[in-house]
Amino acid sequence: MNHFYLLCVLLPIVTGAAVLIFRNRFHRRSREMLVMAMSGLTSLVTLALVYLRPEPLTALRLSEHLNLSFHLDGLGVVFAVILAVLWPIADLYSAEYMSHEHGENRFFGFFTMTYGVVLGIAFAANAFTLYLFYELMTLCTLPLVMHEMDPQGRAAGKMYLLYSMSGAAFAFISLVFLSHYGTLDFVLGGSLDPALILGAETTLRVVFLLAFFGYGVKAAVFPFYAWLPAAGVAPTPVSALLHAVAVVNSGVFAVLRLTYYSFGAPFLAGSFAQWVMMGVCSFTIVFGSAYAWRLQHLKRRLALSTVSNLSYILLGASVMTTGGLTAALMHMAAHSVFKIILFFCAGAILCQTHHKDEYVFQLSGLGYKMPVTFAAFAFASLGLIGVPPFAGFFSKWMIATSAAGLGSTLGYIGAFSLILSAFLTGLYQVEVLIRGWFPSQKENLTHNAKVKEAGWRMKLSFVLLMALGTLLSVFSAPLAHILSLIAQGTL
Repeated sequence: MNHFYLLCVLLPIVTGAAVLIFRNRFHRRSREMLVMAMSGLTSLVTLALVYLRPEPLTALRLSEHLNLSFHLDGLGVVFAVILAVLWPIADLYSAEYMSHEHGENRFFGFFTMTYGVVLGIAFAANAFTLYLFYELMTLCTLPLVMHEMDPQGRAAGKMYLLYSMSGAAFAFISLVFLSHYGTLDFVLGGSLDPALILGAETTLRVVFLLAFFGYGVKAAVFPFYAWLPAAGVAPTPVSALLHAVAVVNSGVFAVLRLTYYSFGAPFLAGSFAQWVMMGVCSFTIVFGSAYAWRLQHLKRRLALSTVSNLSYILLGASVMTTGGLTAALMHMAAHSVFKIILFFCAGAILCQTHHKDEYVFQLSGLGYKMPVTFAAFAFASLGLIGVPPFAGFFSKWMIATSAAGLGSTLGYIGAFSLILSAFLTGLYQVEVLIRGWFPSQKENLTHNAKVKEAGWRMKLSFVLLMALGTLLSVFSAPLAHILSLIAQGTL
C-alpha cells in the first residue's frame, strides 16, 4: 500500500508531461477529460492514504543521510487533505477560465505536474525530500507565472525565480547543519541530538532564522513579499494556485516542519530566534493588510491580503506551543478555502468583462450582473474578515489567544496585530461589495451593461467551495480538536 505514495506523486507529473509532449494531439474536450480524471483519481488515492496511513516508503537511498522517503504523519495529513479537496475544484474552474485564454495545453501541462510535486512536499518524510520537491515546485510553477510571455509576465517570472532561488540557498544551509547535529528525518519535538548541540545552540538558532527566511520567501514574509503581487499577472487559476492552495501553503508547511519537526519548539522557545520570528510575523500581518487597503487593483489587493494571512499562520507557529500549532493549522485550512473563492471570483469578473475591470472602482453595479459571483465573494469576505461563526473567526481567535497566552510584550503585540489586521481586512473587502451592489447615481455603469454571469463550471466551483466553507465553519470545534491531537502527536 505504501507504493501508492509514488502513484500520487508520479501520476500527475506523467499526465502533465504527456499533455506537454503531445499537446498538438489533444483537443480541448479530451484534455479536460484526461486532466479531470487524473485529478479525481489522485485525490481519491490521496484520501485513501490519509485514512489508511501506510508505512513509510524509501523510494531512493542516495547516501546515509540523503534518502527520498515518503510518509504521512499528522501534519502531512492536513496539507494532503487541503490539496486533495481543492485541486479537482481548481481544475473544474480552470477548464472554463482557460477556454478564453491562449496556451491551454502548456498551462494544463505544468498545472497538472505541480499537483504531483506539491503532494511530494506533503508526503515528505525528511528535510531532504521536502527540499527536493520544494525546488521542483519552483520549476513547475515558473512557466505558469510567465504564461502570458509579455514583458510583465517575464519580469514577474524573473522576480519569482530570483526570490525562490535565493530563499532556497538559505534553506539549504539548514540541511547541512541538521544532518551534522542530528537527523534529517521529521520528528515532532525536533530531530537535533542533545549530546551534539552542546555549545552550538546560538549557531543553530541563527541557522534556523536563515532557513525561516529562506522557506519564508514562498510564505511571503516581510521583506520577501514582492514576488507575490507581481505574480498576479498570471492567469487567475495560477493566482489561486500561488495564493491559496499550493505554493504559499508549501512555504508555510516547510516553516512548520522546520520549527516543530526539525529544530523543535523546545529548543527554540524563549530564545532570540522565537522573538525574531514572532516580530517579523506581527509586522507582516499589519503591513500586508495596510498595503492591501490602499491598493485598487483587485488581484493585487487579494495578493497583499495573502501576505498578511500567511503570517497569521506563522505567528501561530512562532508561539512554539501545541495551542499555537493547532491555531496555525486551523487558519491554514480556513484561509485556503476562503482565499481560493476570492481569487476565483476575481477571475470570473476579469473573464466576463474581458479583462477590462481590473480595479475596484470599475466594479460599480456588477453585483446585479453577476449575482452568484458576488454572493460567493461576500461569503468568502466574511470568512476572511473573521465574522462569527465563520471558521476564520475561530482560527484568528485561537492564534490571538495563544499569542497573548505567552504573557510577553511581543505576544500581546502579536494579538493586537491580528485585531488591527481584521479591521483593515473588513475595510478593503467590504469596499468591493459596496462598489458591486451599491453604486452611486453619479457613476457611469454603461461599460458593464453587457456583462453577464460566469458559466456553469465557474458557478459550480463557487457552490462547492461555499459548501466546503460552510462545513468548515459549522464543524470548527471538532476540527480544532482533531488538529489539537495532531499538534500533540497523538493522531
